[in-house]
Amino acid sequence: MIPRIVVAGTSSGAGKTSVACGLIAALRTRGMVVQGFKVGPDYIDPSYHALASGRPGRNLDAFLADPALIAPLLRHGAAGADIAVIEGVMGLFDGASGRGELASTAHVAKLLRAPVLLVVDAASMARSVAAIVHGYRTFDPEVDIAGVVLNKVGSDHHVELLREAIEPLGVPVVGALRRDERLAAPERHLGLVPAIEREGRTRAAIGALGEAVEAHMDLDGVLALARTAPQITGPAWSPAGAVVAGGATIAIARGPAFSFHYEENLELLRSAGGQLAAFDPLRDEALPEGAGALVLAGGFPEIFGAELSANAPLREQVAAFARSGRPVLAECGGLLYLCEELDGLPMCGAIRASARMAGRLSIGYREATAVCDSALWTTGETVRGHEFHYSAVQRGDGGDAAWVLAARGRKVPEGFAGGGIHASYLHVHWAAFPDAARRLVEAAARQPAWA
Repeated sequence: MIPRIVVAGTSSGAGKTSVACGLIAALRTRGMVVQGFKVGPDYIDPSYHALASGRPGRNLDAFLADPALIAPLLRHGAAGADIAVIEGVMGLFDGASGRGELASTAHVAKLLRAPVLLVVDAASMARSVAAIVHGYRTFDPEVDIAGVVLNKVGSDHHVELLREAIEPLGVPVVGALRRDERLAAPERHLGLVPAIEREGRTRAAIGALGEAVEAHMDLDGVLALARTAPQITGPAWSPAGAVVAGGATIAIARGPAFSFHYEENLELLRSAGGQLAAFDPLRDEALPEGAGALVLAGGFPEIFGAELSANAPLREQVAAFARSGRPVLAECGGLLYLCEELDGLPMCGAIRASARMAGRLSIGYREATAVCDSALWTTGETVRGHEFHYSAVQRGDGGDAAWVLAARGRKVPEGFAGGGIHASYLHVHWAAFPDAARRLVEAAARQPAWA
């Protein structure tokens, strides 16, 4: 298996994304082909990896995609690359709540038998850093913490103090990055701002991160650690499967407002015979001609509510497409767009509901059971997904729920299903449920082409 290194943090905000993106950029500058991965369900960090690497960003999530698929997904995504850089999620040992190590960075590192770089925010500490590194290193002996990266250090003297504290532990300090506001990525309510919203500035920041890593990290040492990862035999995951005769055109929302896509989902659609026709709801006034199905992905429609609302021609087309009974899949942001209104601004009105931004975050892994048959799911089928949003939807009259979620011993209806629509807050990674893509293409192929 390819050389690989996991960039983990002591907590969220320690600097994992900065180190991972800088490492990808610096190695790419050296002429290496680098594949970035993100542990967990995150869509935003992979968008930064993609800019840094020039390859699609990908996810490794042991809850969404099953632990047995982690190594095959890495083999698939890293095909043709020289090294895989895997950014962790939250703190090293934080995983699915109440499920032990499941889906944590540590879990994925163990599944891949990959060495770990532990990123420590050292801004306000000296000798105490040794206690932190010692605790993380000994908490689970099966996790190979092979090096430490000190982030937000203040001076050469500060670095010297930190190194002296860590050195007796026998863990090498492979980098020490200075505090630098130029390297900070902008944030909003769901984390970092997606790279697509500020691509020029993001490229500049990644370039600066690459220069900082080149100057302040031992790249040769990191490469040597990555190459210690042992071979793991087995096949690569593949999107190949049954192909729908004749195929079908799938209209898929892209652009700044709808940028949340798992690369494997898109590959599965293409492999099943789907021709993906992208459109940007902020600019395009018509759906792609010939579409048999519509995919409205997650994203940030609330940030672009005024622009989406002002594009009345497209809103009317989406509503007409949905009324026609053609398949419409909407996840999270797509759900908000299908509502009658979002924070008082008119949306598509394809479902009887209104949406608003709320002050409470809904986040977590979910196990969901389909309430009724749809273009993707059959009644009673159970899937694993994730939700992450600050919005709330007030249901109007009519329409079935899309899912029943298992939540703390209760069964909670969620989403909207009816006609061809399947809309909910749930994000699903199809690597573990490949039939979903084939079913959507089949359903699209049975429809008259949109004109």
